[in-house]
Amino acid sequence: MKMGLRLHDSIKGTLEERLSFVGEQGYTCAHLAMSKVLPDFRMADAPEKLSRPEFAESIRRPFEKTGLDLALLGCYMSLMDRDPEEVARIRKIYEAHIVFSKQVGAWMVGTETPAGPGSAFVNDAPKSEEALQYFIDQLRPVVRKAEEEDVILAIEPVFKHVVSTPERAERVLDAIDSDHLRIIFDAVNLLGPENVDQRDQVIAEGLRRLGDRIALMHMKDYRLEADGSMPATACGTGEMDYSVLMRFARERDLSMTLENTKPENAVAAREFLLRS
Repeated sequence: MKMGLRLHDSIKGTLEERLSFVGEQGYTCAHLAMSKVLPDFRMADAPEKLSRPEFAESIRRPFEKTGLDLALLGCYMSLMDRDPEEVARIRKIYEAHIVFSKQVGAWMVGTETPAGPGSAFVNDAPKSEEALQYFIDQLRPVVRKAEEEDVILAIEPVFKHVVSTPERAERVLDAIDSDHLRIIFDAVNLLGPENVDQRDQVIAEGLRRLGDRIALMHMKDYRLEADGSMPATACGTGEMDYSVLMRFARERDLSMTLENTKPENAVAAREFLLRS
């Protein structure tokens, strides 16, 4: 079971400096969202930039030099736009990340399912049946590209997104039916003010429905504020109980990356999980 960190939660610096620091803190893998770590990288440029061998080398080399694994290459863009040309543009960005992930040795490409500013699915509509079916239709060709490249594409369900519950995530997996489509399981992302009092049941349902198809776990904490908000925090600084999650991860030898840490609490967060 490996533990990693989001690189944009680490110290400021070059990719190699960030990786070295994360390794010194006891982590053995990392989550890379290039637009949040590399100052000259824009997602709009991905199809062209990710095709350059020298750019792949600039990413692969620091990981090899520091000995850390690239656990997750993030491509968190919405496929829910109603404009076919915009969806086609975003799909090319996903396909570029899928090809690139293989070149740099990433375990998987990860994504979420927000409705997005250009979507017709706003307010409560992202949780509608229409939105789910639309997402499945847009995701299917991206998964086919992952199959062609022998790469894992992993979806992260989020309470406010189109794939908002374990049941909806399971339906996406079943509808597309591909060994190259998997789940990033973030228990806190499945919680909101409306269901946080049923936290243990939500987590249990998620592990039951998705367990065999979870490729990676994201770990963070939360606080339930008096105004009903639920800010995410580093592990061990909020109200989360990790006992079931850590037992599940150990039994299946599932790796995890931690979120919402700061350089000054990342070591404590990792050690807290290891004690859980």
